[in-house]
Amino acid sequence: MTSITTVGVDADDTLWHCESLFRLSHQRFLDLLSEHGDPEKIEAQLTAVEKRNLRVYGYGAKGFTLSMIETALEVTDGAVDTRVIREILAVGREMLTEPIEPLPGVENALSQLSDRYRLILITKGDLLHQEQKLASSGLGDYFVAVEIVSEKDAGTYRRVFDRYGTGAGQAVMAGNSMRSDILPALEAGCWGALIPYPLVWSHEAADAPVGHDRYVELGSISELPAWVDSVSKSRPA
Repeated sequence: MTSITTVGVDADDTLWHCESLFRLSHQRFLDLLSEHGDPEKIEAQLTAVEKRNLRVYGYGAKGFTLSMIETALEVTDGAVDTRVIREILAVGREMLTEPIEPLPGVENALSQLSDRYRLILITKGDLLHQEQKLASSGLGDYFVAVEIVSEKDAGTYRRVFDRYGTGAGQAVMAGNSMRSDILPALEAGCWGALIPYPLVWSHEAADAPVGHDRYVELGSISELPAWVDSVSKSRPA
């Protein structure tokens, strides 16, 4: 019996692009409100509104769309043109219907991992949209379970890996977010593999753990199967 039985994998910006779409939508929003103030101040206000609304709307494009509308109302003291509201809704709709294509190396890595470990998708976001993205990606068959959660904390990882695996101590969590995918997974007792994405939402940024023997930063998801194998072989059951 190997020491690793279960591998959790994040979805957005680990399996497919997400933050890049949000950045483009941010820019389109700023262009729509260009007559109403300094772009940097409007961007800062949108970011503050997004974070304030997380506990109400959760993560995802729908909550982001509502936050754009709220910010537009605040910036214009309620005088925003209905044309701008329609454009904001169009931006949100496009985010929800954007075609999904796996990032390079993803499908091969998942294929290798699913042959040797219980593979679980663990992601935050809107339930319907995340289910649609997974179906569109064609990657669903690689996973024995899919968990779409409101927040990723140590309790979430313990619960998921107890339910579908043999506990957090024999599990790996891999993803692009230090704040959501790595630090709480390490706290739960998992191994953590950071798979960097070029863009990181400020809410997901955090410092890497120093000297943690269960943490690694990989160059890409293509390196994940070999690293998980090396952990399994180097640790006693």
